[in-house]
Amino acid sequence: MKTWAARILIRILVLVLILGLLIGRGLWLLHTVRIQLRQTPQGTPSPGPRPGRGSVELSDGTFTFRLDYAAFWAEFPQLQRYRCRELIPGDGVCIGPPGPPLLLLALKSHPASSARRATARRTWARPRVLGGYRVQPIFLVGVSPDPRDMALLGRESEEFGDVVLWDFAESHPNLSLKERCFLRWVGAHCGQADFIFKGDDDVFVNPPALVAYLGQTPNAPHIIYGNIQRHSVVMRGGKYRVSSTLFPQDTYPDFPSGGGFIMPRASVPALAAASEHIPIFPLDDVYFGFLVLAAGLRYRHDERFQVFGMKDELCLYGEAMLVHGVSLDRVEEVWKGLYEERRCNVTGSLPS
Repeated sequence: MKTWAARILIRILVLVLILGLLIGRGLWLLHTVRIQLRQTPQGTPSPGPRPGRGSVELSDGTFTFRLDYAAFWAEFPQLQRYRCRELIPGDGVCIGPPGPPLLLLALKSHPASSARRATARRTWARPRVLGGYRVQPIFLVGVSPDPRDMALLGRESEEFGDVVLWDFAESHPNLSLKERCFLRWVGAHCGQADFIFKGDDDVFVNPPALVAYLGQTPNAPHIIYGNIQRHSVVMRGGKYRVSSTLFPQDTYPDFPSGGGFIMPRASVPALAAASEHIPIFPLDDVYFGFLVLAAGLRYRHDERFQVFGMKDELCLYGEAMLVHGVSLDRVEEVWKGLYEERRCNVTGSLPS
């Protein structure tokens, strides 16, 4: 009886120690983040638009869009003044010996979305050589106030090395900061990426179809590929509300749906340069549309970027390049059916 009780006591002590280490690690990371936030010159405007500096006008041949700097500084000053500062730089993601061209899967994620990232890593977001391309995922993340989320993210980064963490807080308007900061990050850390798939982590991505698509597509440096939204109506209420003071026009410029799109390496410098003078719009996909317009780039629309869902049939997933809004269980089922059980004839295939 004493031996049994001793074993129980030891197990309890071990569990308490492990729990203490987890909490301590999370608090340490959160404390580090807070220190970095205090040290970051948040009150100093970044290079680019300053308050009260007039406006910028962009025309797509049908509409002219006027962005007034003063209005953006009045409603979203935190977006305009933010300086991109990395807490986890992800600087080793694209490093490797010379080899196949690089397709970077850049995925916006939240620290709390560890289950989504785990599912993606088990299925479509795995580093591999595929169809003549080296496919490499990277998760783009902001800060969460929950130390448990930050602790899990820190362990993921150590294990997989596929995380970039910036010191801004996660929020819907701050998703636009991921667009701007990612363009800077690519220039500094991943200039060798031949193509970049930019999307969300709540999607099913089909890398074999992506690389097959790239193999059939001329390498045009000025074209963005995706599901292009044409002159969407501005919403004045709800989650995507934009005030008439900030943006008085009734329609937006064309933009690729944020669920996922492809941009070639040669487009990044022009997009990054545009981000230095276009005020940061609080909707990330619209903001990217303004950058594309300012950079003088063009679009190629393709319905196989299934950003609004589709009929839930296995073989249709094999034809798509991405499907938005797929549950985690369904992602596992689809991946297994397409590439392990091979129940459909798909455009591309995984290495045997």
